[in-house]
Amino acid sequence: MIGVVVVGVGIAGSVRIRDLLKPLQSSPSENLKIVGFVSRRDLGEHNGVKQICLEEALRSSEVDAAFICTDNQNHEESVRRFLEAGKHVLVEYPMVLSAHAAHELWQMAEEKGKVLHVEHIELLTEEYRALKKEVDGRTLEKGVLHFTGGPLHKQRSGFTAFSGIARVTWLVDLFGELTVTSATQEENPGEDYSKLTAHFVTANNKPVTWIEERAPGMKREKKVNFTFTNGVLDSLPPARRGSVGPFMQDQNLFAQKLLGQVPKEELAAEKKRILYCIDLAEKIKQYCEH
Repeated sequence: MIGVVVVGVGIAGSVRIRDLLKPLQSSPSENLKIVGFVSRRDLGEHNGVKQICLEEALRSSEVDAAFICTDNQNHEESVRRFLEAGKHVLVEYPMVLSAHAAHELWQMAEEKGKVLHVEHIELLTEEYRALKKEVDGRTLEKGVLHFTGGPLHKQRSGFTAFSGIARVTWLVDLFGELTVTSATQEENPGEDYSKLTAHFVTANNKPVTWIEERAPGMKREKKVNFTFTNGVLDSLPPARRGSVGPFMQDQNLFAQKLLGQVPKEELAAEKKRILYCIDLAEKIKQYCEH
């Protein structure tokens, strides 16, 4: 059994504990055993799982891997400390809030022979799978992805290009390598309003725009308007409800990596995509700041 500790017991951390306690039958996750959880709050236990301190989690020979489910601003330090302690790491996206730190930590994981897994459940949802199926094989002329939602705490969540990296990941997975051509960030702190607009071109020089807009009371949704040579897709296609939730799918993938069941080619392609998207986020941030 592979001993796991969950760091952070917010919404994501609570889901992680639930899925570790009830793994999918006959799945790789049955090889994971939750040893405890770490939280800044004094909770004692959660769902029957005991709370342990961070130092104990780092030292314990029972802990082989850590699930990092803290605020984005704390990801880098948490990932670094567990890798330094010789533990495998699963971290919620964004992995970190700078491209330099992302490349540095990935190199550290490889030098120590540890798995560094970045959760990207946005690629595992039925909503995205339906969109991917609709887009595959079609030739893009131009596209817009517009996300709206409630405000985020800027310091805890990081710059918008990082906190919204799921949308960058969608666009790269759908349309291949992108080049940032410009980006702007509008903010009205008094009304807790922000709007990021990033412009890209594809390898075929076709324009793609990502808009991330947040304000109090703004409905959480994604809107698409993709023009292809053979028509227009102006709404997300209907998606059925999946039998296995995206967090459980992600957990199974992490367990497969720990068990050595994922081909090296897949691991290399995933690493390339994750670091590429973080590099794009860094470039967007630079455009907005300068």
